[in-house]
Amino acid sequence: MQKESLTVEGMSCGHCVKAIEGSVAKLDGVKSVQVSLEEKRVEVEFDDSQIKLNDIKETIDEQGYDVL
Repeated sequence: MQKESLTVEGMSCGHCVKAIEGSVAKLDGVKSVQVSLEEKRVEVEFDDSQIKLNDIKETIDEQGYDVL
């Protein structure tokens, strides 16, 4: 398992949290995802033999947020 902490811009409310957590959690290989609005961070734990970090970043981008 690999853990990554991503800085994400554009999150402002509970809907943002649900949108990101919901879309990332559905990806094969993702074990956990936790969003912190205050810190503008997304913590994700995943199996890098099943999914790559870039795929997770793209999923967040597709929800309308900017991964830095």
